[in-house]
Amino acid sequence: MKAFSAALWLLVGLVHLLPVTGVLGAASLQRLYGLPITDPNLLILMQHRAVLFALVGGVMVGAAFVPAWRSAAAVVGFISIGSFLLIAWSVGGYNALIARVVWIDVAALLALALATALHWRATRP
Repeated sequence: MKAFSAALWLLVGLVHLLPVTGVLGAASLQRLYGLPITDPNLLILMQHRAVLFALVGGVMVGAAFVPAWRSAAAVVGFISIGSFLLIAWSVGGYNALIARVVWIDVAALLALALATALHWRATRP
């Protein structure tokens, strides 16, 4: 069960690390999201977003190996994934690549919920 739990944390971490390639520039961001990034201001924001995903992903991957990180990682993960899903669903009208991200995040949210439940179960007397 410990290995399964660690694998779930690792999976959620890897999902957060996928967009990190966006730091490479507009072409990489366009491949990820299907949007032309021509405004330098938007490019700055999107590249910074990719860096923030690296931080979240790093915390999640760390939680796979350091159980003491798991509670904090759960909070960070639920905020990250939950806020994206709420925003995407409230705005709507997204393209096929964003829809793919939405479904990946739904799966990641379920994996995170299971990983968190297993962690809480293992730490309760």
